[in-house]
Amino acid sequence: MSQELRYATIAQLTTMLATKQVSAREITDAYLDAIEVSNPKLNAFITITAEQARAQADASDARIAQGEARALEGIPIAIKDLFCTKGVQTTAASHMLEGFIPPYESTVTQRLYDAGMVGLGKTNLDQFAMGSANITSYFGNVLNPWGENLVPGGSSGGSATAVSANLCAASLGTDTGGSIRQPAAFSGIVGLKPTYGRCSRYGIIAFASSLDQAGPITKTVEDAAILFEIMAGHDEKDSTSAHHEIPHVSNMLEGDMKGLRVGIPLEYRPDGLDAEIAAMWDHGVEILRARGAEIVPISLKHTKYALPTYYIIAPAEASSNLARYDGVRYGLRVHEAGMGIDDLYECTRSVGFGAEVKRRIMIGTYVLSAGYYDAYYKKAQRVRGCIINDFREAFEKVDVILTPTAPSAAFKIGEKMDDPVTMYLNDVFTVPASMAGIPAMAIPAGLNKAGLPLGLQLLGRSFDEVTLFKVAAAMERDLGFVRLKV
Repeated sequence: MSQELRYATIAQLTTMLATKQVSAREITDAYLDAIEVSNPKLNAFITITAEQARAQADASDARIAQGEARALEGIPIAIKDLFCTKGVQTTAASHMLEGFIPPYESTVTQRLYDAGMVGLGKTNLDQFAMGSANITSYFGNVLNPWGENLVPGGSSGGSATAVSANLCAASLGTDTGGSIRQPAAFSGIVGLKPTYGRCSRYGIIAFASSLDQAGPITKTVEDAAILFEIMAGHDEKDSTSAHHEIPHVSNMLEGDMKGLRVGIPLEYRPDGLDAEIAAMWDHGVEILRARGAEIVPISLKHTKYALPTYYIIAPAEASSNLARYDGVRYGLRVHEAGMGIDDLYECTRSVGFGAEVKRRIMIGTYVLSAGYYDAYYKKAQRVRGCIINDFREAFEKVDVILTPTAPSAAFKIGEKMDDPVTMYLNDVFTVPASMAGIPAMAIPAGLNKAGLPLGLQLLGRSFDEVTLFKVAAAMERDLGFVRLKV
């Protein structure tokens, strides 16, 4: 029974709880038992909040018995360790914040708790969300349950592994340049990056403020819709939070594809594109065509500049955001008697930050420095404007865009670690949507010859998650992907 509970979706568990087939405590215990067995190998969790989770589950059972169940009552969810959680260690997978206990709750996690979520713990990630393989964490690499010594993708690799290995019903992630979608593709699950501004960034440890966005990682499109409705919404604590009505997308997953215009960008099929990924993409196109959609070739001509532009803007913002970690106010402090303030800063940051974080801080500081600001950062912002215009023009012709999610399946740990540029190329298909701030969803589409998951990505107009969910749900049904059961 405990195995079957772990394989169930949020929608299924909610029905089982409502009909008294199972209790929230039984579901929570099933996941906690699985975490105890699997986490020593997979390293998906940094902090496990077993006692808190059981108390929350018992409270949920009491509410259900009284007929007061909320939308997410008794559903166990894992939280990326980038969300501040009141009274629970929040590290950003760094030595710099090891042992930090926030005195407040992030808006997104608070909304989920208010809806009845049971919090299982905090998941591992690339340090300060900087990485594409979850190999930069101070707390060690995360492993992908689909194979031996495989990366889960990043930065939300711990969240993706927790869902894929059935260690939680769903998880929270953040996406800056693909950090939800790419690990979802590597792990055979669903990952949504909502429109920038849909979900509050309050209480999320900042990487790149104009790009960071919270989103759900789930087993199905329906589950992603359920979480999206709860997570999204305006927050006065976040100046970038959007004033837009939240649609009930979970009730809009059925729909006719006839007349739907699907864009296929020419620039996403470069010379040398992996043949299995190209074939999977073609299969997705045929599914939508068979459902009556019109397939429209489009051009996103500035796509080739998106990745280098991202790796100017994101490090620049990171350089500014991470300046707060100085060894004075909070977090790690490396200090010896007689040490001056400059030495304190230098020693604290040298010890507290990992190699990838230091690399991005140095890049960001360089492009923002006098003499280089105009040549790099200012020019990158102009190119970003061109990328936004490309998508705006494309969505005058089409309703949704279909692309691959990642240029490869999950690769072995150590395979690309020696070359940061090669590692950065993992984000080539996901970065443009982040630069434009539009919603994007990764769905599992099939397996390659090695038996590893491959994903497709759907891109939508800003604040048009409804169309994205409708198309994704239809494709999910036709693709018939079988999730991992471990």
